[in-house]
Amino acid sequence: MAELYFDHAATTPCDPRVTAVMMAVLEQENGNPHSATHESGRRAATLVEAARQHVASLVGADPREIIFTSGATEANNLAIKGAARQLAAQGDTRRRVITVATEHKCVLESVRDLAAEGFEPVILPVQPNGLLAPETLACALEVPTALVSLMAVNNETGVVQDFATLAPLVQQAGALLHADLAQAAGKIPVDVKAMGLSLASVSSHKLYGPKGAGALYVRRRPRVRIQPLFSGGGQERGLRSGTLPGFLLAGFGEACRIAKLEQPHDAVHLTHLRQVFLKRLLQCLPGCIVNAETAPHLPGILSVRLPADIRAVDVVEAVSGVAVSLGSACSSAELAPSYVLEAMGLTRDEAGRSLRLSPGRFTSPAEAERAAELLAQAALRVSGHRLPENTACV
Repeated sequence: MAELYFDHAATTPCDPRVTAVMMAVLEQENGNPHSATHESGRRAATLVEAARQHVASLVGADPREIIFTSGATEANNLAIKGAARQLAAQGDTRRRVITVATEHKCVLESVRDLAAEGFEPVILPVQPNGLLAPETLACALEVPTALVSLMAVNNETGVVQDFATLAPLVQQAGALLHADLAQAAGKIPVDVKAMGLSLASVSSHKLYGPKGAGALYVRRRPRVRIQPLFSGGGQERGLRSGTLPGFLLAGFGEACRIAKLEQPHDAVHLTHLRQVFLKRLLQCLPGCIVNAETAPHLPGILSVRLPADIRAVDVVEAVSGVAVSLGSACSSAELAPSYVLEAMGLTRDEAGRSLRLSPGRFTSPAEAERAAELLAQAALRVSGHRLPENTACV
């Protein structure tokens, strides 16, 4: 039996249409997009700029505001460190940099790294539903702040932060606002202008594009300036040096083009899959709880807490044929309870009983139902309980 893939929050498979574009570019175009002296280089540059247009269109930006990177981790580092360092170099005395305890590791570590350079990292708590309380942010902003970094959609729970309420607070304080859009872009409508963003990070492999490509939105008006992370030939408007991988960016661009067109359909499909999965899971394994169920959430990410005395790590090891995770793929090597869930107030035991499930564009309702049955069977095996008599979880 083919594996049922329920870990799209970690990475999505390339859409076949994306793969076809990348293969065509690999076979037909070998030029360096930065070589403007010959036709091969100019064709490669045209492909890169077309991709830039598609990325910009997906998030409501001007193509000139899109800087290509190797992924969202690099984009987040470039945004946070680059903006803070540039403000300091300009003589700005603000040293506070704010983020939230449920952010991705690369954001948390980027903010903490700045402490060694004289900045003041501030990690704000969240409410039990995973949302940042506006009053908590407003209080933190009473101290002059250089930058605030907030994740649009949490990568473990799918919780969607309320930028309509939070962004004006940051603007009124005069700070820059950065958003990690890795889980949002292509999944929910995103408009960097309407969201009041100064900087925003996007990842290709979270929206059915290839790994190794991402982008950073850098607002032009009013202009946001950042310092590059490393030195080189000055490509990408002097902000990110290095030869651009044309075939990866062509795939990234195609993934963004498809996502813009199909996002409404994908959202309806994923909402249905969520309903099918949860209905079957609760039939087979009563007592499961959805973490942060009351908060606005992305339908494609589901954090499920198993009944008492059933450890998620044991279920992951026991289940066969279903790809699921304990939390963020960037932290799962630790095999420790999710720091995101603990930051939401769950006990270590409750966090340790939680699984992250994330179906995708090509998952069928039948696969969602079967995945629920297999997970329930594995949970009951490790707990030593028998399957309920009145279920067909076989």
